[in-house]
Amino acid sequence: MTHARNLAIGRFGEDLAVRHLQQLGLVVLDRNWSCRFGEIDIVARDGATLVVCEVKTRTTDRYGGPFEAITDAKAVRLRRLAGQWLAEHPVSPAAVRIDVVSVVVPDRGAPRVDRVTGVA
Repeated sequence: MTHARNLAIGRFGEDLAVRHLQQLGLVVLDRNWSCRFGEIDIVARDGATLVVCEVKTRTTDRYGGPFEAITDAKAVRLRRLAGQWLAEHPVSPAAVRIDVVSVVVPDRGAPRVDRVTGVA
């Protein structure tokens, strides 16, 4: 796959993830927020909880499913990013949660969107 195609599929997956989260009642506060520690795909509010959401989009599970891409090191980085986002924004959530949204875009048929809450 070309780099441009990968970017397009990733963006498509993030758009689907945003719609999925909004349908579940979450309010999206930020997208593709970055700092020196990395990037958060989606920052949302679920009631009084701040949700840092990692989106993993795949066209195949040949190299493992999207959820398998969240390693311990990635979880640590997401926690650090959540702290940095909070330091830069005037919000005081009751809790912070890290979720992963998996988007599988097959060659044929509708994309499949799944979410796992509280992964780290």
